[in-house]
Amino acid sequence: MRRVVVKVGSAVLTQDGAIARERMQALVDFLAELKKENEVILVSSGAVAAGFTELKLDRSVLKNKQALAAIGQPVLMKMYAKKFLDYNITTAQVLVSAANFHKTDDIMRIKNTVDTLLENGVIPIVNENDATATEELVVGDNDQLSAYMTKHTNSDILVILSDIDAYYDSDPRVNAAAKVLKVVNTISMEELSKEVSPNNIFATGGIVTKLKAANYLLNADTSMFLASGFDLGDVKSFLLEKKHTGGTLFSKG
Repeated sequence: MRRVVVKVGSAVLTQDGAIARERMQALVDFLAELKKENEVILVSSGAVAAGFTELKLDRSVLKNKQALAAIGQPVLMKMYAKKFLDYNITTAQVLVSAANFHKTDDIMRIKNTVDTLLENGVIPIVNENDATATEELVVGDNDQLSAYMTKHTNSDILVILSDIDAYYDSDPRVNAAAKVLKVVNTISMEELSKEVSPNNIFATGGIVTKLKAANYLLNADTSMFLASGFDLGDVKSFLLEKKHTGGTLFSKG
């Protein structure tokens, strides 16, 4: 059975300072369908946004973001658990930090936990332990974390659902003629070294962090697919119907 990691970012999960419930529901509906023939791991941002709905702290202050994450993580998990329960799917919270993936023992413990959950039909919902770790709150928005998770759980592919619907040959925000690159085999250092430019107040990533995640996986001979999290048509076509209609596949071939 194929093992798929799906990462959804804050830009998709939040709207007007709160969790975007309709988009979350659409995501859950899709993952429940995907789970019928695949093992599914969800890497989900959104804890800070969920916390902000409960306590309005200044998000520009790191300690406040960590406090909001601590408040929001159980709120986020409760929302997911309730929605997946409609499909009789049990979920589990898996909190990790990027540092865990630099320690062999930690990697094995994470993999063993995830393996056990998947063997028993549970969807692991992974997030950065933002209440104590700072790296993902500063830059990355779980993109790199999801790449680490994909590699070290021996998953077959990472799917990133974002406000960025694909990788283009130029910036589509400034060039109306920009074209989608449907398949990418290599990523230049020039692209990887560009400045991070998040579009959403709760997001810390941008196209650069997605490219870094893709490059990390390409070097590990693993594929990544980037598609819109607002309209799931492209990812459904790609994963459920095996048709590449939109989005970008990063693969060595």
